[in-house]
Amino acid sequence: MARYRAVREKYSLMEMFKTPEIAAQITLQPVEAFSVDAAIIFADILLPLEGMGIGVEFSAKGPELRNPVRSLADVRSLRVADPDEDLGFVLKALELVRSEIDGKVPLIGFAGAPFTLASYAIEGTASSQYLLTKDLMHRDSTAWNLLMSRFRETIVRFLKAQVRAGAQVVQIFDSWAGCLSPSDYRNYVLPHNQEVFRELKSEGIPSINFGTGTSGFLDLVSEAGGDIVSVDWRIRLDDAWRSIGSNAGIQGNLDPVALLAPPPVLKKKAAEILDQAGLRTGHIFNLGHGILPSTPEDSVKALADFVHEYSMMWKPGAGSQEPE
Repeated sequence: MARYRAVREKYSLMEMFKTPEIAAQITLQPVEAFSVDAAIIFADILLPLEGMGIGVEFSAKGPELRNPVRSLADVRSLRVADPDEDLGFVLKALELVRSEIDGKVPLIGFAGAPFTLASYAIEGTASSQYLLTKDLMHRDSTAWNLLMSRFRETIVRFLKAQVRAGAQVVQIFDSWAGCLSPSDYRNYVLPHNQEVFRELKSEGIPSINFGTGTSGFLDLVSEAGGDIVSVDWRIRLDDAWRSIGSNAGIQGNLDPVALLAPPPVLKKKAAEILDQAGLRTGHIFNLGHGILPSTPEDSVKALADFVHEYSMMWKPGAGSQEPE
C-alpha cells in the first residue's frame, strides 16, 4: 500500500516492528482501506528468535541470522523467549489495535510454527532446498527434538500472551512445511505441531493452521490440529475439504498472482473458489499465501467487495458465468 510505503521510507523494518504505535498504525491501514473481515497484527514470525538468543537482521535480501543453530551445543544454548520481556512491543501493539477495532472486526495474532522457525534458525536465511535443516533433522534426533521443543514452548507462551493482549484468534505459520515429504512431516514435525495446537485448544484459543505446498499430505496437516486449516492454490478447495474432513473449517485459496490479472479474470477465479465452498460454514476466503508487493490496491479493494457481493447472491453454478 502507498500508505505503508510512506511509513517504510522513514523507518527500518525492525523499528516498525518494535514501535507499537507504528505497528498498530500499519495493522489498521488495510482495515480502513478495504472491506476486509479481520485485522492481523503487523509483526514477523522471526521476532521471537532474538529472545531465544539468535540475532536477526532484516536486509534488502531478506532476513539474516547472525548466529545460525547447527549443532546440539548451539541448541542447548537457546533460551525459551519470555513474551512480556522479549516481545512486549508486539503485545502493546495488539492492545492498541484491539482498542481501535473492538466490536468492528476480529484481531488475529500469529507465530511461526516450530519447523518453519527451525529452518530459518538452521539455514540462517530463507532457503529453497533446506539442505542444512534436513541434514540436522535426519542426522541428530536429540538436537532436532530439543530445538523443536524450544520453539514449541516459545510459540505457545507467545500466542497465549497475544490472546491476553487482545488477539481473538491466532494463526500458526508453517510456511515451509511443503518442502517435506509426507513421512518426514509425520515423523519430525507432526508431534510438535500437535502439541502446540493441543495447548491452544486446552486454553480455548481458536487457531488457524497455515501451510503452503502441503496438498500431498493435507490429512496429516489436519491431524496436527487447528480449528481452521489453510490451503494454497495448488489444490481445489472442495478436494482439500475432502482431505481434511467435511466438518473442519478451511481457509483459502486464491493464487496471489490472480490479483495482477484483469478484473474479469480475478472475479472469475474468486467465484470459482466461492462455488467450491458453496457457502459452507467454516470457510474463510483468503489468498493461498502472502500478497505480492506489486499488487494494485484497486485489485484488493475490488476482490474484497466482490467476495462480499457474490456471497450474498450465491447460488449453485453461478460461478460458471463470466462475471462482469
